[in-house]
Amino acid sequence: MDLVQIYQCFCDRTRLRILNLLAQSPLCVCHFQTILGEPQVKISKHLAYLRERGMVNVERDQNWMTYSLSRKRAPELEMNLKCLQDCVQSDTVFARDLKKLATIQKNCCEPRTAFHKSARDRRRYGKAKSLVHLRS
Repeated sequence: MDLVQIYQCFCDRTRLRILNLLAQSPLCVCHFQTILGEPQVKISKHLAYLRERGMVNVERDQNWMTYSLSRKRAPELEMNLKCLQDCVQSDTVFARDLKKLATIQKNCCEPRTAFHKSARDRRRYGKAKSLVHLRS
C-alpha cells in the first residue's frame, strides 16, 4: 500500500470516523449507522471503498457483516492510523462517536463478532441483546 492510496482513504471525514471507530473494535454496518447517524448506503459505500484498498476486512456472522481493520497493515498505514487517533482527541465529533460506541458496547452483543478483536474472543462470546439505537 502506497502513501497516496492511504491519503486517498483519509481524505474523507466519514472514512476517518469509520477508521477511528475500527481502531477500537470490529463493528457491523448497523453500529456505524447508529454512531455516525448516516444511512446504510452511504456507510456501505465508504466501507467498500476502504475494503477495496485493503484497509478493512469483512467477516460474515449470520446476517451481519462485521468490519475490522486489516490484520496485516503496512507500516505507513499503521503510523497514519496512530496519527489519526492522536489528532482526533480534541475533535468533538470523534469524541461523541467514541462515547456512542462505548454505550453500544455495554448494551449490545449482536453480532457476536463485533466488539471482540481476537477470533478466540469472538468464538467465546455468544448472542445476547439486540442493538440499542442511540440518538444524539
